[in-house]
Amino acid sequence: MSDLKRIIWLASYPKSGNTWMRSLLAHYFMPKGQAPDINHLRQFTTGDTRQDFYDKAAGRRYDDGSFEAWLNIRTRVIELIAASKPGHHFVKTHCQTKQLEGVDLIPPRYTAAAIYILRNPFDLAPSFARHQSTDIDSAIERMCDSEAVMGTETGIYDALGRWDDHIYSWTHAPGLPHHVIRYEDMLAKPAKVMRSLLGNFLRVPVDPPKLAAAIKATTFEAMKKQEETLGFVERPDHMQSFFAKGQAGVWRHDLTPAQVGRIREAFLPTLETWYPELLDETEEFARAG
Repeated sequence: MSDLKRIIWLASYPKSGNTWMRSLLAHYFMPKGQAPDINHLRQFTTGDTRQDFYDKAAGRRYDDGSFEAWLNIRTRVIELIAASKPGHHFVKTHCQTKQLEGVDLIPPRYTAAAIYILRNPFDLAPSFARHQSTDIDSAIERMCDSEAVMGTETGIYDALGRWDDHIYSWTHAPGLPHHVIRYEDMLAKPAKVMRSLLGNFLRVPVDPPKLAAAIKATTFEAMKKQEETLGFVERPDHMQSFFAKGQAGVWRHDLTPAQVGRIREAFLPTLETWYPELLDETEEFARAG
């Protein structure tokens, strides 16, 4: 095969804005009126947990189930994904960039670059709890678990690990060109964030009217309305709605002081790097308990 160093990863811990970014990029890059709804984003982006790629790699219905079988087939799956579209293309992942049992979860030979989206862990915890259909304390425990994984019924996995390790793996991967976006900045100044991504990182012309239209079409309210009218195929069966609040600062109402303190203690060095503006407030909040 020709050079397959084509994948631009759209990487994030779950519930950090990956779907929003995929939709926004689709609306920006695709011709007017042709951007897919939330259930057909695969027309523009790909994901590394798609069943059809695993079936193709296995030459049959892939339903082996075990983590070991997933590791054994993953490299072949990523090769197929890289070859599925000409040139650079976006691929969603929730995996860390690391080796497990000698297998590169994000193989460098198929990787061109990465866009990493992060969300502050205080807001992430209640959203992740809804996604996992569990209580917030259990969600926090998973966010602190270095061996945390998510998986489908057929055995296609996301190796999540700890929230802080996830960020570190993507922002310190040797030789990986990457661009970091905070979910909170996307909410506050989407045009500024996207201009930087498009012009400075992806090196593509920035068309202000087209960008404004893409941002308008992919507001949280617009995507929530799509889910209400069309459903959302990526929503876990146990989850009532994928798009719940989509706000910054919900932790002030959703978390207890003990939960804030637990998150703060677990991830303090990473918070100091990426969310220094939350340090004083969360410390005071935790002490109030």
